[in-house]
Amino acid sequence: MERKPKNIFTQGAIDPAFIADSIAKHSSKTNIGGHSIFLGQVRADLIDEKKVAAIEYTTYEELALEKMHTIREEIFAKYELTCMHIHHSLGTVVAGEICLFVFTSSAHRRAAIDACNEVVERIKTELPVWGKELFEDASHQWKVNQ
Repeated sequence: MERKPKNIFTQGAIDPAFIADSIAKHSSKTNIGGHSIFLGQVRADLIDEKKVAAIEYTTYEELALEKMHTIREEIFAKYELTCMHIHHSLGTVVAGEICLFVFTSSAHRRAAIDACNEVVERIKTELPVWGKELFEDASHQWKVNQ
C-alpha cells in the first residue's frame, strides 16, 4: 500500500499528555502484541562550563519530510509493523522537555523494538534537522548528534 508523506513536525515540545493519548488509542488494535517507544529529551548539558537551557530545532521542512517518507517506507518494508508514529520538535524546547517521540507497533515485540531503534538512529544521522544549543548566558552553539 502506497503511503503519503506525513508531517512529523510539532512546534515546541511534545506534550506528555499527547504521548499518553497516542498510546491509549492503540488499546483497540488487538492484532498488536508489542510496542516500542523512544522519547528524546533535551539535556541540560554542561559545555565549557556553560549550561544548556534549551535547543532550538530548525529544518528545511520539504526536504526533511521527503527523507522521512523514504525512511518510513524502508522500515515498513524491512519489519512487519502494524504502525509507526514519529513526532519531532521544531523551534525552542527547554531542558527536560520531550523533543522526539517514536512509537512502533507490531504483532511481536522484536520487530517493534528493532524498527524503533533503527528509525531513531536514521533520524539522528539522515534527517536534515539542526539543533542550536542555547545556553543560560544567552550564547549558543550548533549541536553535534552523538
